[in-house]
Amino acid sequence: MNENLFKRMLKEKGLKVTRQRMLVLELMAAHPGEHLTAEEIRDLAKEQYPEIGLATVYRTLQVLVDLKLIDRISFDDGFARYELGKLPGEEDAGHRHHHHHAICLGCGMVFPFEEDMLDNLEQSLLERLGFAVTDHEVKLFGYCRSCRAKGSNLEVLD
Repeated sequence: MNENLFKRMLKEKGLKVTRQRMLVLELMAAHPGEHLTAEEIRDLAKEQYPEIGLATVYRTLQVLVDLKLIDRISFDDGFARYELGKLPGEEDAGHRHHHHHAICLGCGMVFPFEEDMLDNLEQSLLERLGFAVTDHEVKLFGYCRSCRAKGSNLEVLD
């Protein structure tokens, strides 16, 4: 994570560079591919900054989401989760496609995947309807290999 870039982005938005903001971003960068809740981030932050509160973490996460440095995602489990996003300049011509997620209904494991199979659909929407997709999110729910091996009565689509 480019600390100087983050500091500059905060300053450009008229925001202060605070220890809490830097710590939360550093924690996100130290846990790539993980989908952390605000509570998990606070617990990690308390190891270095014991007085940090949950409200501060939530405010900081909102700043990072607004700056498009992290993404807020939901796996329909009642928790907002956060993951490191792409830095400015990494997006493709205004498109900010994220990696997608396969979520096991048995054990709750989340499997991120990068394949972007919606390009043809997006192009079709543009050509037929004039609708330009700028972002999308795919969540697939099912059962992982391990859970399928454990149970024979899992509901699986044919």
